[in-house]
Amino acid sequence: MTTTPATPHAGLPDFPAPRSAGCPFDPSPGMRALAGHGPLTRVRSWSGTTPWAVTGHAEQKALLSDPRLSAEFSQPGFPSPVDPAHAHAGGTDLSFVGMDDPEHARLRRMVSGTFTIKRVEAMRPLVQKMADDFIDAMLEGPRPADLVQCLALPIPSLVISELLGVPYEDHAFFQTNSKTLVSAVSSVEDRRSAHTSLAGYLDDLIGRKLTAPGDDLLSGLCAQITRGELTRREAAAMGVLLLLGGHETTANMISLGTLLLLQHPDQLAVLRDTDDPAVVREAVEELLRYLSIVHLGRRRTALEDIEVAGHTIRAGDGVILLGELANRDPDVFPEPDRLDLTRDARRHQAFGAGTHHCVGQPLARMELQVIYPTLFRRVPTLRAAGELGSIPFKYDAVIYGLHSLPVTW
Repeated sequence: MTTTPATPHAGLPDFPAPRSAGCPFDPSPGMRALAGHGPLTRVRSWSGTTPWAVTGHAEQKALLSDPRLSAEFSQPGFPSPVDPAHAHAGGTDLSFVGMDDPEHARLRRMVSGTFTIKRVEAMRPLVQKMADDFIDAMLEGPRPADLVQCLALPIPSLVISELLGVPYEDHAFFQTNSKTLVSAVSSVEDRRSAHTSLAGYLDDLIGRKLTAPGDDLLSGLCAQITRGELTRREAAAMGVLLLLGGHETTANMISLGTLLLLQHPDQLAVLRDTDDPAVVREAVEELLRYLSIVHLGRRRTALEDIEVAGHTIRAGDGVILLGELANRDPDVFPEPDRLDLTRDARRHQAFGAGTHHCVGQPLARMELQVIYPTLFRRVPTLRAAGELGSIPFKYDAVIYGLHSLPVTW
């Protein structure tokens, strides 16, 4: 039985490790090397601590469902997602994502009904119209166009604005502050300022909806405030979380997936040439598997000793669960480095697992199912306007993607 080392070990692999510019769609070579040590291995983090890195699919699924792991950022030993100077300090309250049950479950239940498959599917015609309208505008505009600004960012922003009841005309404000919050290099002061700005904005909006509610998620939270089930601060924090998660993740997935498919025209044709919704659904699941945009892992702290894969995770140890490596586990996905839009990739962990799985995953799936095939059918000659090496990838963010994607047709 392997046990926790008493002190950090200088020979441990560093985490995180940079991606390879030559293979920007793949996990970094350093992280890939971790899987060669087995499904669980110690790493040396930016702060000199030695959290466990979990690379195996089965081990991640089990641990993400284990209540002995805590998601609370304040737990001693919690492995911060970026350098401690840029971590979640400074009042960046991300609501229930950084809580454990029962408080996590209490707050999550208040919003989960908005993201049921039935409610999300009712929005599909609206998202289809958005996609067509933004593509029309792109085709009428100058070339090359930035697909991030023309399509990938505005559609998820508009969708989450509709759901929350946030005025879309404020999108530049929340996109700018969200970008600061997901940057891996923002200072504590900048992160604090961005979060304070977003929280204040949501609090003001909630104040208005308390007196003049509408038919949206924030108005529903206002009803719970009125009943004493929720504080105004808790509602604002949930608003920040949903606004941030509702557009940053999907926007990056749209642009990154588009570029990946442009590099694989045979796979692009699978999406472009089908009118079968089941084929589209399978294709989106494979893209989610192949492009794991949460590329600094899901982080936890052990509350008790846990035995996993012949190792003992001790109480107080940090744990980093690397979904991008679980999604390339050859025991689950044969030939995992091959993009195959016809494979059954539904066991991927792009949205996590257990009680903290992404509450908005039905919405993200639906948006991707609409946008990818619509884009390639409407613009069959779409191509990147430049070499792969000239495209700015988000190596500096905790949500991986593209800063811009110049395209032409």
